[in-house]
Amino acid sequence: MSRRSLSAPPGDANPEDHLRLDLQLCFRLYAASRLITRLYQPLLEPLGLTYPQYIVLMILWEDAPCPVSRIGARALLNTNTLTPLLKRLELQGLVQRQRRQDDERIVEIYLTKAGDALRSHCACIPAELAATTHFPLEKATALATLLDELLTGLREQTPDCTLPLPND
Repeated sequence: MSRRSLSAPPGDANPEDHLRLDLQLCFRLYAASRLITRLYQPLLEPLGLTYPQYIVLMILWEDAPCPVSRIGARALLNTNTLTPLLKRLELQGLVQRQRRQDDERIVEIYLTKAGDALRSHCACIPAELAATTHFPLEKATALATLLDELLTGLREQTPDCTLPLPND
């Protein structure tokens, strides 16, 4: 796999200009992710949630019960991060862990009534976040399409990635 900049300076530029931070798509994605996650904090804090916990709950609201391995794959979280996160959600009474009857090696995560009820409290969060960013819906939709294309290409270059994309 070749390592090349995803953003490039003009053709006559010094090759070292490829190292300018303002030309790095990866940094823009990193910065946007960090800032958006920070914007989620005041929306999630009153609910007692962190952003990674919110991601896990969204996965479970779509697909519960769900094996821990599938949650980790969808959320791109490794076991060392996911296990304590799930334990905290369990202590909060939002999820329950249970070994599968037919294969005790598989641990499935179930939503509790409280975890399921939290869904209605979280329903307004995407709209509140969108209003905070002042990013028009049509631009957000176009950006999501471009990011899906980028993620598809990245997934092809990352064989061990099991990230399902929206159209999978």
